[in-house]
Amino acid sequence: MESYVDKNNQIQYVISTRVRFARNIADYPFASRMDQTSAREIIEKVQGVLPDYQYIDFQTLDPVRARSYVEKHFVSPNFLTVRMPHGLLVKDDLYIMLCEEDHMRVQCIVPGLDFDRAFAGASAVCDALEDKLPIAYHERLGYLTHCPTNLGTGMRASVMMFLPALTYSGAIRKISQQLSKMGLTLRGIYGEGSEESGCLYQVSNQITLGISEEDTLNKLKEIVDTIIENEKRAQKALEAQNHDKLHDITSRALGTMKYAITMSSEEFMSLYGKVRFGINIGCLQDVRYETLDQLSVAVQPATISLDSTVQDAALRDKVRAEKVRKALCGDKASNDNTMPNSHIEKNDRKE
Repeated sequence: MESYVDKNNQIQYVISTRVRFARNIADYPFASRMDQTSAREIIEKVQGVLPDYQYIDFQTLDPVRARSYVEKHFVSPNFLTVRMPHGLLVKDDLYIMLCEEDHMRVQCIVPGLDFDRAFAGASAVCDALEDKLPIAYHERLGYLTHCPTNLGTGMRASVMMFLPALTYSGAIRKISQQLSKMGLTLRGIYGEGSEESGCLYQVSNQITLGISEEDTLNKLKEIVDTIIENEKRAQKALEAQNHDKLHDITSRALGTMKYAITMSSEEFMSLYGKVRFGINIGCLQDVRYETLDQLSVAVQPATISLDSTVQDAALRDKVRAEKVRKALCGDKASNDNTMPNSHIEKNDRKE
């Protein structure tokens, strides 16, 4: 398998890239007005077009297991609240939510900064669906979607960015305000309505009507490059103020990760941000980005409960600390990243 760092662009600042398309089948009501029969028919139709995808039925999925897919960023938090039949189709780095807000949310999620790869993957699926199914489309409004903000291309492109210097300096608020004026948005780790955690943010487009997919992606590429440059400048300023203090803070954070006996998920994310920042500024050289990023998913509450079968919060904190210690002491984590289907539980799969 390719090296995690070698095959990713700007991995110090960009965790992953996602391109998502909202699509609906003509002659069916939007999800909010669908009945169970219509929902099942839509799921069957899409499965018929994509027979080689694995299907995970969220209507019957255990709540803890379902929550773990949110933690892995494969589905939205809102997906867990759907009462109609709904599920997730999975293949490689493609994740298709069926019967969420729209009939289909086609997503391609790839590591690092790579809009081209994510766009190509999601577009190929949309082309296959449009070739076999009547997709709702209006000559003037473009693709018809449940929420008017998705009309037009129906495309939302986003990057998960790691911005510790801008966070610690307080400049992130100004960045957020500037992005809003440009038709972009800065959100928390789990998208709309979520908070920042571990200095992680989602940057995405807000406007889908009256702008082409190519122009949207080009605009995002430019903005992401600008944000990265701002992060670098903020990092240099913080280092200039007190390099020794930063070295101490990040080293202590790594020490806590390596030797703590108990650790909450909130504490882990705080330590994650500091240790990853320590790698960025060159203070920490015996831990890898991939190890931290794998852990950022593996030790979340629902995911760790599935892996350890421990439901009690206190015991879960002990298991989390043990997992972190094992991963960091000697840094023996594998080279697999957190995106592919290694995180799709075998028992969840339905052919």
